[in-house]
Amino acid sequence: MKLEEIRTIAKKHQIKAGRSNKMELIRSIQQAEGNPQCFNSDTSKVCGQQGCLWRGDCA
Repeated sequence: MKLEEIRTIAKKHQIKAGRSNKMELIRSIQQAEGNPQCFNSDTSKVCGQQGCLWRGDCA
């Protein structure tokens, strides 16, 4: 997902993007949604969240 799309989603959650990078923004969105902040982390490969919006970008 492109950074501009992520910024739009962040804005819907009232998250100020500022100079945040992609990982920081996605983790902030995950937190705002009440989900684990696992994007691009050690646990992301075993999180089991197959329907996650960020799955395609997650390492």
